Amino acid sequence: MNEAGKKVAFYTLGCKLNFSETATISRSFKNEGFDRVDFSESADIYVINTCSVTENADKRFKTIVKQAQKVNPDAFVAAVGCYAQLKPEELADVDGVDLVLGATEKFKITDYLNDLSKNDMGEVHSCEIEDADFYVGSYSIGDRTRAFLKVQDGCDYKCTYCTIPLARGISRSDTLENVLNNAREISAKGIREIVLTGVNIGDYGKGEFGNKKHEHTFLDLVKALDQVEGIERLRISSIEPNLLKNETIVVVANSRAFVPHFHIPLQSGNNEMLGKMRRRYQRELYVDRVAQIKKLMPDACIGVDVIVGFPGETDEHFLDTYNFLNALDISYLHVFTYSERDNTLAAEMDGVVPLKVRKKRSKMLRGLSAKKRRAFYESQIGTQRTVLFEGENKKGYIHGFTENYVKVKAPWDPALVNTTHSIELKEIDDDGMVRFEYCTETTEVLA
Repeated sequence: MNEAGKKVAFYTLGCKLNFSETATISRSFKNEGFDRVDFSESADIYVINTCSVTENADKRFKTIVKQAQKVNPDAFVAAVGCYAQLKPEELADVDGVDLVLGATEKFKITDYLNDLSKNDMGEVHSCEIEDADFYVGSYSIGDRTRAFLKVQDGCDYKCTYCTIPLARGISRSDTLENVLNNAREISAKGIREIVLTGVNIGDYGKGEFGNKKHEHTFLDLVKALDQVEGIERLRISSIEPNLLKNETIVVVANSRAFVPHFHIPLQSGNNEMLGKMRRRYQRELYVDRVAQIKKLMPDACIGVDVIVGFPGETDEHFLDTYNFLNALDISYLHVFTYSERDNTLAAEMDGVVPLKVRKKRSKMLRGLSAKKRRAFYESQIGTQRTVLFEGENKKGYIHGFTENYVKVKAPWDPALVNTTHSIELKEIDDDGMVRFEYCTETTEVLA
């Protein structure tokens, strides 16, 4: 199929993994002669990569379809991704949607586009999730400073609140050779930071088609990537506490390229709740991992995922979580308000927490997160760091992140985009970002 001159636009909901997969899908369109345009522009095809992790992502889908139709009412609209796998008929019913592709079909989207005429009803191609057992590698190079590199997909865990195994299938990984080749390709394009992403990346090494033998482990992957020349920074996106082994922490601490930043899902600081969620650890293990990181990397940034309002969570359970997190040496929280998902065990559980209470608890933890981030930033004032500048002009400022994820700002200068500099962190601004001074040797280089 050659659709030379046709235009395609993409909208991605959800996680870093979705962004890496959108980038791969967009490359398949490019190979077919399509030109990629911004989602706000007129296109012949709009592709929406969906997410099902929160209720909000479901609702946003309809709004995004309307946005596309407003720009071009005759455009062909395709939905792919997690929500498309879980609720294909529901998406097909949305006014304006022409094609819905599930977990295995999304990477073959161009094969389904023989006819771009609008359909009265969305056409659905979704597999039984058991068929999603093969691996498709992805990486995104949309912005010039960092790339999301997918190394693993799917999940074998059975957390009671989660639909990801239903949306993405079993845990499976890319080969080590492929990941290293992708990393080399990315660094050859002048991108300075690679973020490793997947559904459960600590489970890296499981093969395709249900082969559960680990050819390589996550530790092998980390060691091998650290040897790839040309990559300035490597960042681990999110890793389960029980799969973040002490050996991996040691390797990161002594690494050339891996940065001292970990994002480790906790979900609850109460062991009874962790049991109901079917998490594979107790909070004592989490304490141990944080202590190990801080012992070897005192300036490391540690982010935490936590869910509030899970069925059966009493005020006592919540306060247990709050006090646990308050005492922990962490840097910020990602707070999720529990929402019922179809076909999960948690949706059938007793002890439903009223929405008002869920929101109140969420607000309390978001307040704690702001306090934690501020304390972490304050601990970094006066230290020397390396900053990688981003590509956007935001209200006259350029932003960047240090290796340990402190967000800094400087007056906008396009020459700084995608460059790294040695800096000293000076003070926290009113907006919570950090101002800095260049270290003397860097200033000489710039002059």
